[in-house]
Amino acid sequence: MKVTAIILAGGKNLRLGRPKATEIIGGKSIVERVIERLRPLASQMLIVTGAERADLPDTGDAEFLADLYPGYGPLGGIYTGLVASRTSHSIVVACDMPFLNTELLGYMVEQTGDFDAVVPRLDGGMTEPLHAVYSRSCLETIRRRLESKQLSVNSFIKALRVRYIGQAESQRFDPELLSFFNINYQADVERAIAIEAENDK
Repeated sequence: MKVTAIILAGGKNLRLGRPKATEIIGGKSIVERVIERLRPLASQMLIVTGAERADLPDTGDAEFLADLYPGYGPLGGIYTGLVASRTSHSIVVACDMPFLNTELLGYMVEQTGDFDAVVPRLDGGMTEPLHAVYSRSCLETIRRRLESKQLSVNSFIKALRVRYIGQAESQRFDPELLSFFNINYQADVERAIAIEAENDK
């Protein structure tokens, strides 16, 4: 099943202090790495940004979308992407995840069935709603939450029919769970560079 890939790139980058998507890891910007890993799965590539996208590279086949609910966080970005999606299901990821695992994401797509969402859940109970698959059936639920300013993504997924992917399931494809690694601080950039160097050996 071909899906749409929605990359959320509308964050304010407050913790890092500069755009995360354009950080260079292994000779490529993170957003380029994200697109590369999503391309085998996606028939449509969408990048949801704030009002401006001057800091993001032209990625060829990706379509840039201005957030329909600017300032409403990731939930607004998910809504914006799903509205524009031409497929029944969409992979949604953040733009700062340099080690996405294509096989894991493909497995998640296969689990969609009659669920509204497929979301990884780690052993401690933490979920990964910005590394998930969402159906267009979520649109009305999201719209209502945006209109009432209930912006928590974790709260939103609890209102859905969710197929949770357990940690052991994820580790079958991604033993170190690097797919969920994301960039917030300079130390994360340095760790990502070190991981990539180790993987290149």
